[in-house]
Amino acid sequence: MALLTDLYQVTMAYGYWRAGRHRAPAAAELLFRRCPFGGAFALSAGLAEALRFLRAFRFSAADIAYLRSVLPSTTEEAFFEYLSTVDASEVTVSSVPEGSVVFSRVPLLQVKGPLLVVQLLETTLLCLVSYASLVATNAARFRLLAGPTTKLMELGLRRAQGPDGGLSASKYSYIGGECGPAEQLFPAPPASSPSASFTAGFDCTSNVLAGKLYGIPVQGTVAHSFIMSFTSLAEVEPRVLAPAAGGEPVDLPSLAESWLPRVCELLQVSPGKVNRGELAAFVSYAVSFPRNFQGLLDTYCVMRSGLPNFCAVALALNELGYRAMGVRLDSGDLAQQSKMIRRAFRACGAHFQVPWFETISIVVSNDISERSLEDFIREGSDIDVLGIGTNLVTCPLQPSLGCVYKLVKVNDSPCLKLTEDEEKMTIPGVKRVYRLYDAAGHPFMDLMTLEEEPSPSADQELTVHVLGQNGEARKVKAAAVEALHRTYFKDGQVCAALPSLPQVRSHAQAALGRLSPAHQRLRQPETYAV
Repeated sequence: MALLTDLYQVTMAYGYWRAGRHRAPAAAELLFRRCPFGGAFALSAGLAEALRFLRAFRFSAADIAYLRSVLPSTTEEAFFEYLSTVDASEVTVSSVPEGSVVFSRVPLLQVKGPLLVVQLLETTLLCLVSYASLVATNAARFRLLAGPTTKLMELGLRRAQGPDGGLSASKYSYIGGECGPAEQLFPAPPASSPSASFTAGFDCTSNVLAGKLYGIPVQGTVAHSFIMSFTSLAEVEPRVLAPAAGGEPVDLPSLAESWLPRVCELLQVSPGKVNRGELAAFVSYAVSFPRNFQGLLDTYCVMRSGLPNFCAVALALNELGYRAMGVRLDSGDLAQQSKMIRRAFRACGAHFQVPWFETISIVVSNDISERSLEDFIREGSDIDVLGIGTNLVTCPLQPSLGCVYKLVKVNDSPCLKLTEDEEKMTIPGVKRVYRLYDAAGHPFMDLMTLEEEPSPSADQELTVHVLGQNGEARKVKAAAVEALHRTYFKDGQVCAALPSLPQVRSHAQAALGRLSPAHQRLRQPETYAV
């Protein structure tokens, strides 16, 4: 993927080469200037993909031939010959562990190596880290709003910006969640840290390829097209279903039809209003998936058709020893409908003496956003699972994290960008980054020092200058100190064990759980000090 870059990276590389500066030792940092979505934090992601890119970085003969065709004809042939030898064997990369909580102006990655190579890596590293971190952060925000018990299903493939965007969204929205303790691939948190019982990411995806590639649980319900394709029970084939415990197969359409009048009477619905094609679709699906039966209720009318049809088929399945899994709503007032459906399930469970009926899962979808979740919380609901697509994968509240990649040192000389826009000024020099924790185990400040400065320690009084506070000095003392960066790439090879996706997920859960409520808050959070 060496050509997955901007042309000016190559023209600058030629300029360095012509000036004899191409092998000058250099260092660059990848960071973002503002926390996304108006929040106080972000989740770092994309490190494993970045390391995979670095390991394979080189220009093929076809790449060189293409560059000859697009660079000016005055470009010296010796430059192309040099490019054919370029790789990342002299590059060193340090980073926060993937899934870490990160804050604005703090480097996610630090890249050291020959100036020409460090420059060529910029665009691709930004591409691999920026969207991954953005969507992981977006997923964490949805989880914060939904709470730890509501299940989150990622449904964004059809809304994503191409197949690469769809796969990335599925992978990185899964970061964080209900996992066991993180293994020692990550630095151990300070002993004073609070217990990490936080749930951070999505539970599953509808994306089958993402499930295969990344081991993410795959789930799905049924679409309106399946419901609409049936018009009558005569179309159901096969019709019979054997009881769960074994025995003579039973005609399921007839059994469901026998339950329908009783359900309609209980729910005070006219049997004549019930759509028989919808009933046929439910029965057909139940014959195919008797242990995984789910119904989409809003193809025609939720309360007058979808709900009674589903209950009739679910009760027929119960008679044969099976349990229906759930229902999905994709339109209307989702919170209000969920409460009405739960009341109906309770009524059916009590009236027909089927206790598990009231626990049937209610799944909702339909362009769900942060605002939707806030409405559900305010109104109250009986929703068990949220299916979220567009507002997760496209990140409409902030389409880009705005990561930047800036030189901080060349030939042992610190580099500084001065500009009239203070936010765009850079902090010169290669840095070490430490996270300071208070006595309750919450991080309260990230401290950047030059790499040659001594490391801070717990209970040491430190004089610091907080960014954005006009350079005023203040004194702080931390109950615990954590060094954030680890070296992951050196001498052309990944030099640290890379965690699996579940381990990254567990690390994100723990990191988010240690944040103070003031920094977790999604609206008007307290600014984190750097």
